[in-house]
Amino acid sequence: MVSGNKPSVADRPDCWKCQHFAVSWDPKLPYLCKLIGFKSRGLPALEVMRIDGKACQGFAPKPTVPAKQTV
Repeated sequence: MVSGNKPSVADRPDCWKCQHFAVSWDPKLPYLCKLIGFKSRGLPALEVMRIDGKACQGFAPKPTVPAKQTV
């Protein structure tokens, strides 16, 4: 990303891979960011970019689960 320009959708973190992302029970606001504490109609990282003009700074990758080894 070039400094001074607005971040593009490609520059934003992927909510589906973030440990703070969840799906809410509310059909009108189906997505939830547990870090910031809000529900939205769109993915939280897109909402943060739309409102703040910056990419989400709270992204934390989900922990990886080691694959089971068969004997």
